[in-house]
Amino acid sequence: SFFDHIEVAGPGFINMFLSSETLKNELTYIDQQKSNYGKNNSGNSKKALIEFVSANPTGPLTVGHGRGAIIGDTISNILEYNGYSIDREYYFNNAGKQMKLLAQSVYSRYLEILGKDAKIPEGGYEGEYIKDIAQKVIDNEKDKYINEIDDNKFKSIAEEEIFDDIKSTLELMGISFDSFFNEHTLYEDKSIYKIIKLLRDKELVYEKDGATWFKLTKLGKDTDRVLIKSSGEPTYRLPDIAYHVTKFERDYDLIVDVFGADHMDAYPDVISALKELGYDTKKIEVIIHQFVTIMKDGKPAKMSTRKANFVTLNQLADDIGIDVLRYFFLMRGTNTHLQFDINLALSQTDDNPVFYIQYAFARICNMLARYESIQNGKAIEPKLHLLSNDAERELIIKMISFPDLIRSISKILEPQILANYVHDISSSFHKYYAKHKIITNDADLTLARITLSRSVGNLIKICLGLLGISAPERM
Repeated sequence: SFFDHIEVAGPGFINMFLSSETLKNELTYIDQQKSNYGKNNSGNSKKALIEFVSANPTGPLTVGHGRGAIIGDTISNILEYNGYSIDREYYFNNAGKQMKLLAQSVYSRYLEILGKDAKIPEGGYEGEYIKDIAQKVIDNEKDKYINEIDDNKFKSIAEEEIFDDIKSTLELMGISFDSFFNEHTLYEDKSIYKIIKLLRDKELVYEKDGATWFKLTKLGKDTDRVLIKSSGEPTYRLPDIAYHVTKFERDYDLIVDVFGADHMDAYPDVISALKELGYDTKKIEVIIHQFVTIMKDGKPAKMSTRKANFVTLNQLADDIGIDVLRYFFLMRGTNTHLQFDINLALSQTDDNPVFYIQYAFARICNMLARYESIQNGKAIEPKLHLLSNDAERELIIKMISFPDLIRSISKILEPQILANYVHDISSSFHKYYAKHKIITNDADLTLARITLSRSVGNLIKICLGLLGISAPERM
């Protein structure tokens, strides 16, 4: 009775058509579940650590950081919906050469504002935000440092100002973290040197040209990699290996790393080291998101944290709004280069997918409000077998697929599937609404179609919530 009929559809394929009774039962269940539809415990309360953003406090978040932030936040939402216990973590480094350059850059602007000749150091930071920080130093300290820089003071002020800005931007996007992990602690507790010793004991470390090397060729890789430079400064790989050891020591069942494309070369080496150290690297899922190109009037806008011509996430959010920002970052596969079309993002037409989806939800809300105002308030069992046309069957079948879809996304961690799904079901509803009158003179048919519409609206709201996008009831 589950199927109406079954057909052989060419070599290797069978088409199975759900019966009207099955569709009626499924829609009844969907309508009853409301905002919990598709929520499940397939994650079995397993602990998952999602690391994302992880930008050092050297400048405002750029659109590149934003893509990783929104991908990581959405994956966290989806895993929670599937019954995982989630910790969101931000990893950063406030020490080293770049932070020293930051302090010197601020000092240069400090001297410049005070009327002295000064130049940004080579490789330093030139954005307008550096001048703003320098002005705050002057407001608080006057010309106290005009003859000599206090490196720690300038670094501390710059770091605090920039981190406050980063946290403010993340809050604006609806993103919060459970923990912030400072790379510098791995130096303080000697974790990085413990890693060197453990790898040396396995004969995977050697010295050459004053540097310490990771013998990856012994593990079948093409080339060995430097872990500590001849200057004594560790490369990215070493503290990252030590950091991931802490993730395993904190007993997580799933470890998700959301990295930019600049990590593509390094993360396999980190995983190789962890495997050799005896950790179950099958617990690690690495998501690499490709670069973002901001397009406006058909031309790309350049981005650089050090130069003054980069596009900040705040600027983009101010221009187009948080909802559009989030959806546009999610609507393409993470491993696909994203061309972010500002003109499309600003449009209030059906071509803008966010407007299109939200309008479907607002349209349903408006229709439900009209129905409530005209019906007599008596509880009536909807006659769902009246939903028999192809458009109605299509909507119900798409809704039936949602629980399986949301489970599968928790396994493959590709949030663009959800973004495309909610656009698809919104499109189906718009077409249905255009062709079929929902509120009619037939009370039974009206109630059946209202039940279907309400279920579609609830599901759109669920999807938008998981994507971190608002569901306005009026537009």
